[in-house]
Amino acid sequence: MTTKPILEIKNYSKTYGEGKRAADNVSLTVMSGDIYGFIGHNGAGKSTTIRAIVGVLDFTEGEILIDGHSVKDDPMECKRITAYIPDNPDLYENLTGIQYLNFIADVFEISAKDREERIKKYADIFEITESLGDLIGSYSHGMKQKLAIISALIHEPKLIVMDEPFVGLDPKAAFLLKGIMHDMCENGAAIFFSTHVLDVAEKLCNKVAIIKKGRIIASGTMEELTEGHSLEETFLESEGD
Repeated sequence: MTTKPILEIKNYSKTYGEGKRAADNVSLTVMSGDIYGFIGHNGAGKSTTIRAIVGVLDFTEGEILIDGHSVKDDPMECKRITAYIPDNPDLYENLTGIQYLNFIADVFEISAKDREERIKKYADIFEITESLGDLIGSYSHGMKQKLAIISALIHEPKLIVMDEPFVGLDPKAAFLLKGIMHDMCENGAAIFFSTHVLDVAEKLCNKVAIIKKGRIIASGTMEELTEGHSLEETFLESEGD
């Protein structure tokens, strides 16, 4: 499979009031087929960067491209080919699960045939088919997370951006999500996600970046970064520098 850049962050910075730099000259490239981990302590700049990628947070310094399209200049095309799964999905609780998924399918103009097939596939995989007729407000946190994941997958995005995707998932659902992530990347998609669970990142990712105080302090393939050590050891060593 020929790879190409799916996500390019070029010299991105974000400054808040009083000159606080939440992201400072961040640059990295995620290629098609990559499962790219983004790690760092709370407040390091992970969520700020992720929110800029998906168009939730405005920025003026630097450039972010998704499949060659500028997040600033062509936001609708970027959103069309991207899926975002936040760490705490904010869903419409007065809708049923199936109403919400059909709403998302309408937004992305997915045909009736394709949406029916994809909703059935992923709802069966995550074992929430029987709950799709229930109000989202009655769902547990884990079920809401599963619904958010399904809604992110049904338009077959080129880029999936996830903020702590395994929080709230039971072990079986987490295992299934990892399999789906691998399958999507084998078909040319790319995944960029933040996590605090370093052993998961080490087993799942082929590339990783470590961010500290808004700056990327290490990035590359998992082999390049760890050099025979665990990712946890590498992370703690880099944090101590």
